Amino acid sequence: KQWYQRRVAITAGGRNDANPNTHGFVASPEIATALALAGTLKFNPETDTLLDSEGNPFMLDTPYGDELPANGFDPGEDTYQAPPADVSSVSVEVDPSSNRLELLTPFSAWDGQDYHDLQLLVKVKGKCTTDHISAAGPWLKFRGHLNNISNNFLITATNSENGEMNSIKNVLTGEFGPVPGTAREYKASGIGWLAVGDENYGEGSSREHAALEPRHLGGKAIIVRSFARIHETNLKKQGMLPLTFADHADYDKVQPGDKVSILGLTSFAPGVPLTCKLTHPDGSTDEFSLNHTFNDNQIGWFKAGSALNAMAQ
Repeated sequence: KQWYQRRVAITAGGRNDANPNTHGFVASPEIATALALAGTLKFNPETDTLLDSEGNPFMLDTPYGDELPANGFDPGEDTYQAPPADVSSVSVEVDPSSNRLELLTPFSAWDGQDYHDLQLLVKVKGKCTTDHISAAGPWLKFRGHLNNISNNFLITATNSENGEMNSIKNVLTGEFGPVPGTAREYKASGIGWLAVGDENYGEGSSREHAALEPRHLGGKAIIVRSFARIHETNLKKQGMLPLTFADHADYDKVQPGDKVSILGLTSFAPGVPLTCKLTHPDGSTDEFSLNHTFNDNQIGWFKAGSALNAMAQ
């Protein structure tokens, strides 16, 4: 019989080390501290003792603290500045040469038509978290500059066509290149595009840039087998169409180089599936249903171009 070593982690927060061999448990800061001092999970701070530097046993004091400050809260410094009654003359100045800050331009509203012949940008294979969609690390310094941080879009996701990361075929040139650069070239050429994903697309951190970036780069829709709920909502907020295959097996019908039409948008309504038509490079076609979870309010976001656009109307 083979035995596997397991580790136990007691933390006072919700994070874990992502190691499947670690059993993670969440405890209060007081319990986590007591167990760390004892070095064993068998320690009971209510009955057990620890040893000081001279070997003398002692017990931990019961944790205590003021529920509310006896003298009330410090009111702090009053720094609030009320906005002017007339904001028409107010402008926000950002250095145009900054590579870390830029002003956002509102996304364009829906044109009232079905989407016809969108270009498939990439068909992602396997796990695709928000970290695959919008990598963190050194990229986070560009959080205030959407155009710059969009250069990390899907760069660590796996392309089903070649099994490689950040290498997709550009239908305009016939050459393989980076995902963000290809998306930019399509956008500059007036070509709308979409991406296809697998199960639980967008899991992990609720990273807003993972939804902002595809919209900024000219994306229209993301079609997957299933979404992580928060990322699905974030895409809706940016005027994207997060859609799911009604039949998960239809994922396999999507081929490199496909043109994709999304039909039924002119009568877009909650609970009513849309239709996807694939036109393959050899001229053959496939057609199937796409599900969505849009409600009436969220459909308003899509038509306005984003949730912010809808709020400004």
